[in-house]
Amino acid sequence: MKKVAVVRGCTGCDTCRYLCKVEAITFDHSGAHIDPQKCVGCGICEDNCASSAIIMKNIEI
Repeated sequence: MKKVAVVRGCTGCDTCRYLCKVEAITFDHSGAHIDPQKCVGCGICEDNCASSAIIMKNIEI
């Protein structure tokens, strides 16, 4: 199990991408996307998401 961030309902503010130290977050026309292979589960993106779109989840890897 690994704790990673998942995105649901991103408003595109782009704050999380600048806060992510491991560059796990990318953006396109549909909003943020988080690479589960790069995400270290620190939670800084979840803690600073203005729209509460980022949620930390446990996943199997």
